[in-house]
Amino acid sequence: MSREKQGFLKVEEDETASSRKEDHIDLAFKSAMAAASRDQRFEYEPMLSAHPLEEGDMRRVFLDRLMQFPIFVSSMTGGTEKARIINHNLAKICGEYGLGMGLGSCRQLLYDQKRLEDFDVRDYMPEQALMVNLGIAQVEELLANGEISRIEELKQLLRADALIIHVNPLQEWLQPEGDKILRPPLETIKELLDKSDIPVIVKEVGQGFGKSSLQELLRLPIAALDLAGFGGTNFSKLELMRSDEVRLNSYKDLFRIGHTCEEMLEVINEFHSNHSAEIRCRQIIFSGGIKGFLDGYYFMKKCNLKSYYAQASAFLRYAQDYKLLKQHVELETQGLLLAQCFLSVKN
Repeated sequence: MSREKQGFLKVEEDETASSRKEDHIDLAFKSAMAAASRDQRFEYEPMLSAHPLEEGDMRRVFLDRLMQFPIFVSSMTGGTEKARIINHNLAKICGEYGLGMGLGSCRQLLYDQKRLEDFDVRDYMPEQALMVNLGIAQVEELLANGEISRIEELKQLLRADALIIHVNPLQEWLQPEGDKILRPPLETIKELLDKSDIPVIVKEVGQGFGKSSLQELLRLPIAALDLAGFGGTNFSKLELMRSDEVRLNSYKDLFRIGHTCEEMLEVINEFHSNHSAEIRCRQIIFSGGIKGFLDGYYFMKKCNLKSYYAQASAFLRYAQDYKLLKQHVELETQGLLLAQCFLSVKN
């Protein structure tokens, strides 16, 4: 009796089988991996799940906005024609895939709306979390001048959900046109929280936060803390590269200062274990040195607080070509679902 008559399902001929097997032979040696290159952060569990379906659930609620995936497009740029295309494409992809987005510095819109179109992206992502962005120096100046209402007007103008304050004293010091920060940023943020009910996210710009800064920020009633750890775009280095040779040689060791997401995660988890009652900021965004979904998945699983991850350069690389951008986001989101099915994080 044939296998077909015994009830075995007939499998249609795979027309790609021959070429695929030839590829396997040709690439076998090239694809060999040294044991030392293994990613040791994860346990790979191939027996416990099936392949993820498209509707796999990784949803989060952030500022009353439903996110389909715990991924943010990090604050990047504005004020140029290229930036307008970038921001609009990024907003479209956030709307399509249910991601959150932080705009680049909106400083120029505080007093002049000439470049409004570069930042006006809400129509592309009507249901997703959208944040405006100002530097700590601008917030300090607005408070000093009694112009705090301009922040709320900016939020309303762009129909945003929150304000990101990027804290960047090292960058400002090294930038030839940099602003002087006259007060400790912690004092400025506390004053803003006392005088405004706008949700605030505090973000560093590439060096991360030391232990004492992290602990103070976790005690504040801010919507989220964006770590922007050492290992991604280093804006201090960027500013020095824009500078003259003498300044670069004098300050070149400064841009090596900072804290990685791994280091800050340990501080956050330790503080949560020992001082949980003191924590008022209950959401963490991991950014800076996040190369892809494996890094994001790792940090979110390790963190004791509700968490997300964000990327800037990975999105920026494809932001001017929507087809490539969509391909990147599709692979990123599906990779995250795959990690959730088959990878557990080692203790």
